Amino acid sequence: MSAALSVSALEKRYGSTTALAGVDLEVNEGELVGLLGPNGAGKSTLVKIASGLVRPTRGQAEVCGARAGSLEARRQIGYLAELFRFPGWYSADELLVLHQRLSGSGGGAAERGELLELVGLSDARDRRVEAMSKGMQQRLGIAQALVGTPKLLLLDEPTSALDPVGRRTVRQLLEELQSRGTSVLLNSHLLSEIELVCDRVVILLRGKVVSEGSPAELSRGRGVEIETDEGTRVYDGTREDVPRLVAELVAAGRKVYGVQVLTSTLEDTYLEAVGGETS
Repeated sequence: MSAALSVSALEKRYGSTTALAGVDLEVNEGELVGLLGPNGAGKSTLVKIASGLVRPTRGQAEVCGARAGSLEARRQIGYLAELFRFPGWYSADELLVLHQRLSGSGGGAAERGELLELVGLSDARDRRVEAMSKGMQQRLGIAQALVGTPKLLLLDEPTSALDPVGRRTVRQLLEELQSRGTSVLLNSHLLSEIELVCDRVVILLRGKVVSEGSPAELSRGRGVEIETDEGTRVYDGTREDVPRLVAELVAAGRKVYGVQVLTSTLEDTYLEAVGGETS
């Protein structure tokens, strides 16, 4: 079975500027992959190549086995840009009708009703876009990206302008989509969001992948902090070493008052990977 998105040795140059310098990346069926990196790292270029909006200089990108940008690939993609704009005079239902026509979806009213229910906008079917909150528009944007039941969803900063409640709603929606087998490539600056919802994280810097793995894999151990009657000290080791370390200290006559296993966060790993680059 082909990956939802497969990128191999992907390069993109704009004149003398290199946006991507040989990127390899896969998003498997039902997988939610987070894309991190400072401004200019190549994240948006990668998403635009996957969606067919930009052609690579070298290398290849495939969506469900079809060349990115081809008709077959575009039929498998749902896309929500960071700075999307919908006609303010359209109702939620009318907007989905428009996108059904654009995508060639024959789902009709049943599909529109299911999508509005999925994103929690069933009661806003007839509400105009201009009368919606930012959070409602964001959810409507995800609904339009799901018209035609795409296998791969490309989301560019879907929660950056939302309050905590709105971000939680979108997170819950992404988890529901994943349970349905939809693959998601999520481009975001919000490390906390990536850490909460993504199966795997890819960090880009200057057009190259500099770190990759699950949030747990990228959160490395930093030792064991133990407080004794002689003070607090950090020992080399992991959670499994705690009983041995405590036993050795007690055997040496020390009184142990507290133990804490130290781990690096995704933020620590990200900052180490990108160095002084700013977002």
